[in-house]
Amino acid sequence: MNARLSPAPAKTAPLVIARVDAYALSLPMVKPVKMSFEEVKAAHNLVVRIETAAGVVGWGEAASAPTMTGETVTGMAAAVRHLAPVLQGRDAAQPAATMAAVNPYLYGNAGAKAAIEMALFDALGRATGQPLHALLGRAQRSRIPLLRMVGTGQLDADLAEAERSKAEGYVTYKIKVGIADPRTDAARTRAVCEVLGPDVLVCADANQAWSVDDAITYVQAVADTSLAFFEQPIAAADVDGMGRVARASRLPIGVDEGLHSLDDLRAHHAVGVLGCSLKTIKLGGVQPVVDAGALCATLGMHINLACKIAESGIATAAMLHLAAVVPNIDWGVSLTSQYLTEDVVTGLPALERGHYTVPQGPGLGVTIDEDRIRRHARAV
Repeated sequence: MNARLSPAPAKTAPLVIARVDAYALSLPMVKPVKMSFEEVKAAHNLVVRIETAAGVVGWGEAASAPTMTGETVTGMAAAVRHLAPVLQGRDAAQPAATMAAVNPYLYGNAGAKAAIEMALFDALGRATGQPLHALLGRAQRSRIPLLRMVGTGQLDADLAEAERSKAEGYVTYKIKVGIADPRTDAARTRAVCEVLGPDVLVCADANQAWSVDDAITYVQAVADTSLAFFEQPIAAADVDGMGRVARASRLPIGVDEGLHSLDDLRAHHAVGVLGCSLKTIKLGGVQPVVDAGALCATLGMHINLACKIAESGIATAAMLHLAAVVPNIDWGVSLTSQYLTEDVVTGLPALERGHYTVPQGPGLGVTIDEDRIRRHARAV
């Protein structure tokens, strides 16, 4: 990970880490979400609980994402348990320094480390009475539009979902493509765009499904629609290919699975990619997302903030705090706890007309239901 771009938080009283617990959760979803490589039917997430010697507890979360980070929930739980002895005795009041100290003990594993780092910030906020966004920077907005997924993969179901969501007040949408051939998906995209109209933000996401030629076929077929951008059409490692698609497209192209560091941001910007999806599980925590947002501002890149499908209200709360402080959220904020049949938090602000308000309580600003954590935990 590149050097931090933002200043370190002010010194505060030490919060000695006494205990680190990892929970592997399997959370049922309201309905499956169809993506290019998989159909997500249940959420397999890691939840981390950090307790200090003074009894302050912080929580963090990361979704398993084998096709994005290479991590399964079993592996993430093992990673946290591997790092737990290294974390014990260190200072939760200095999240960046603590993560820098433990990083040499385990290469990679960005999702597991993101959950640890999130829990450190939550503990720091609860100990000092500050909301997470106040620890990360200056709040620039308090009301966040939620990007709504249109992801059944079926035309009639997608149109019904689009109509229902628009009536509920949503103003940003993401159409999942890469499910069929590019012309078929382009026809479905066109139909959804027509239902939603020109007054909302609509994007498409192929999740690496296509070749460069297929991606170019798609962008040319939807060139006259209201799509605002097209996310990760081809394989994550093919930066030059992303540039080829960008040069052939009227639509701005965004990077998601291909972004795991600040250097990845710079490389994609250099070939003409105009925006990105920032996730804690890819970059390793909330502070790295803030740092990436600062670099986006320098490069003039658009920002989408996103949870993985489907993280609970723990990650949702963290992303709302990030949405308050990053330079722009002009490509939307994807939150995913609403896709779960039961959340593991209470106190998350109510979703009103497709918008959330940023929590104002200390730390993440939500209450964790430990009974629900235990009910959905599975042995690994």
